[in-house]
Amino acid sequence: MIGVLLLLLLLPLLLFIAAPQIRKMLSNGVCTSTAQLPGKVAVVTGANTGIGKETAKELAQRGARVYIACRDVQKGELVAKEIQTMTGNQQVFVRKLDLADTKSIRAFAEGFLADEKHLHILINNAGVMMCPYSKTADGFEMHIGVNHLGHFLLTHLLLEKLKESAPSRVVNVSSLAHALGRIHFHNLQGEKFYSAGLAYCHSKLANILFTKELARRLEGSGVSVYSVHPGTVHSELVRHSFFMRCMWRLFSFFIKTPQQGAQTSLHCALAEGLENLSGNHFSDCRVTWVSAQARNMTIARRLWDVSCDLLGIPLD
Repeated sequence: MIGVLLLLLLLPLLLFIAAPQIRKMLSNGVCTSTAQLPGKVAVVTGANTGIGKETAKELAQRGARVYIACRDVQKGELVAKEIQTMTGNQQVFVRKLDLADTKSIRAFAEGFLADEKHLHILINNAGVMMCPYSKTADGFEMHIGVNHLGHFLLTHLLLEKLKESAPSRVVNVSSLAHALGRIHFHNLQGEKFYSAGLAYCHSKLANILFTKELARRLEGSGVSVYSVHPGTVHSELVRHSFFMRCMWRLFSFFIKTPQQGAQTSLHCALAEGLENLSGNHFSDCRVTWVSAQARNMTIARRLWDVSCDLLGIPLD
């Protein structure tokens, strides 16, 4: 009995001492590419915070012309100035992008295409997680609307520019949570039944299915597409869930920093020789497992068609 009590008392201390080693073990996977990006143009959604911010910072450090596409322009401007100061690269710009509003997405794309002749890297990073049931400006359930449909439309609008700028890459930030996801076409908007946690999982599955179908359609175009699991990362993504915020604090020593979480996105955007892996899912900078649902190309093609229908995009 005394031994058990001593163990319980010592456990927090042992975890604290072991935390750096455990975190290192959980955070393996570093982008080792030395690619420099002068003359290259990149768009990173949700780059005013977290993983997106660190991704944009590294791309700017390598000389790219970087667009921070975010809803909070004021916060984005502060981040842009911070990146400019840290990297010495003044070609960091902020543009309004609200993925919960297709008018905002179309306005962003129209402005970007008017300003830029090229687009080499598109990183669909922004997202929402476990928010209460709500709808986007266009009536879509918030998770599927922002995490999937918003990025689907954005990619569609920028796709010709990506093709013209080839070789180019698209990186879709997904999650290991996709394993719990299902695409319920009869309840895609969550109106028949809704769970905030599962809605997030469903949208992350949609990210991988979108990646696979887009890669199939882009074979031979010079545009490569990848989905990534960044790991469990300190970010604002859990702001809607009190339980998840508590878990993040409790296990903070074992959670990746945003800089660590950005490594797989950077690897897929920059590493040489990945073209033949287009359509694959990455974690810790290497190809990783996806669920059976995420490998189902019949569902991927149907989701593509349904997404086009919802967004008013002509089927081809």
